Amino acid sequence: MARRIALGAQGFTDPQPAGTPDRRHLARVLSRTGLLQIDSVSAVVRAHYMPLYSRLGPYPLALLDNAAVTRKRKVFEYWAHEASFLPVETWPLLRWRMLRAERGEEMYLGLAKWGRERKAMIEEIYGQVAERGPIAASDIEGHKGNGGWWGWSEAKHAFEWLFWAGRITTAYRRGFERYYDLPERVLPQAVLDLPVPSVEEAHRELLRISARAHGIATYGDLRDYFRLAPGDTKDRIEELVEAGELLPVRVEGWDRPAYLH
Repeated sequence: MARRIALGAQGFTDPQPAGTPDRRHLARVLSRTGLLQIDSVSAVVRAHYMPLYSRLGPYPLALLDNAAVTRKRKVFEYWAHEASFLPVETWPLLRWRMLRAERGEEMYLGLAKWGRERKAMIEEIYGQVAERGPIAASDIEGHKGNGGWWGWSEAKHAFEWLFWAGRITTAYRRGFERYYDLPERVLPQAVLDLPVPSVEEAHRELLRISARAHGIATYGDLRDYFRLAPGDTKDRIEELVEAGELLPVRVEGWDRPAYLH
């Protein structure tokens, strides 16, 4: 039973399109999964294309590519479980993570330390994006900034820091390389106009998305879908239980409690 619930929640039991899948079908899958993890593994195609195939059948790969470009985009890139494509409506729900990243939290420790030591360089790179974007880190290689010549790896660090902080985002990709621009030039205006929820409400909503995507899940499953810290989730899950949105259950063969959505 638990297996059937999980497969249904992930959209595996939905009927496949009668014709060529389009943006409506992509939106249906994303409403189920909440995200598509980006992966460079490419045994057949890059791994993030495969979840759509398993749910929609044969589809044009450009369906996902095109959904991640232009101001009418349906998805954006950011850190969820890992680097992921997410529905654009999720942007406000992750602003707390971006703000924490800007303070040196919610990012890799090495990158946070690097950011504290390179504040001037980060701001100069941000200025380059604002002036010249969309640009890639490789476009900065050899550019002489106020602090001297930048190597590609230094520029790449600055782009990654700014990406974590939500000050820049992916405008498009060429192969594996990201081209970055300011969010206000990339995301739909309707998304930028959405209210930013409190941290607590954002965590509740992310847990709702996680619960919907799992169907049935342990506490660890629920919080790890968006890499939420234990301290950020325990009370929120209890609130969802009290509200009747999650039902505590036992699953035969599991060694810990579970929650049914």
